[in-house]
Amino acid sequence: MDPEEPERLARELEAAGFSLRFGDAPDFVRRTRVLPFVHAASGLPLDIVLAGPGLEELFLSRAVPVAMGDTVIPVISPEDLIATKILAGRPKDIEDVRGILRERLSTLDLESIRSTLALLEEALGQSDLRPILERELALRRDQPG
Repeated sequence: MDPEEPERLARELEAAGFSLRFGDAPDFVRRTRVLPFVHAASGLPLDIVLAGPGLEELFLSRAVPVAMGDTVIPVISPEDLIATKILAGRPKDIEDVRGILRERLSTLDLESIRSTLALLEEALGQSDLRPILERELALRRDQPG
């Protein structure tokens, strides 16, 4: 798929029972590179992020193949999901980080997360992302189970 021409993917998803969540989607997609869908039958939201150069390409290269019925789709790795959730920083995102740590801490590549957060900090001129990860790791390690 050409990321500059998302209309074909949108048409195919609409034919499969998905619809865009709001009307001014083409402008939103061009600005954000996100296709916000909802599955009509289940109400399940689905955000498709069109990868661009840099970190998004890296995230795509590290995507994990997940079987959905007869189709295998690439899904962001748990490590990269944690990094993007920490970057977003909303209370719900940090709660999501806690859930991922609770379920997968023993299998996560923590150095990969730290490295990605360091790249984000450098690119954004901030230094507050890695401390959030370390705080959440310390909180998780202090919890039983």
